[in-house]
Amino acid sequence: MYKIAENLMHMDTETWAKHANPISVYSRFTTLPLLALSIWSRIWIGWYALIPFILCVFWIWLNPRLFNAPKDINNWASKGVFGEQIFLKRKTYPIPHHHVYAAHLLTSLSAFGFCLTGVGLWLFHFWITLCGIGLTMGAKTWFFDRMVWLYQDMTLQNQDDKTVSG
Repeated sequence: MYKIAENLMHMDTETWAKHANPISVYSRFTTLPLLALSIWSRIWIGWYALIPFILCVFWIWLNPRLFNAPKDINNWASKGVFGEQIFLKRKTYPIPHHHVYAAHLLTSLSAFGFCLTGVGLWLFHFWITLCGIGLTMGAKTWFFDRMVWLYQDMTLQNQDDKTVSG
């Protein structure tokens, strides 16, 4: 599932580097609320709701490409993006099991929240939609924080390996 999402976004090395810009990371928090609002707007503007929906989808694709790579990567946002890259390469470069377990659990929770959001949007039920958005974004943020932890663990491990072998 993780690889499918990466392939859909066409994330190459340069795009990942640009996405590590904190502005890119923090501005992505707008995507789900804007997407939900664009879908909800069908009640007000009918088929014209496709216009903001398409704009939101374009924003999701454009966001990781829009900003320059950060000059300083010593921040939560950049470390989280680099942690995601490490996580995606876990079949090639093994990572601690507790990170894999937590990532799968939080991704499942986020997916459940996304489905809940979809149900709320389908039914035009404000509270279900809001709870779904909150669950999705909360679980995704927690996942991202775990990716910061993974990045720090793996860079510390690499430094320890160099110290032992060097």
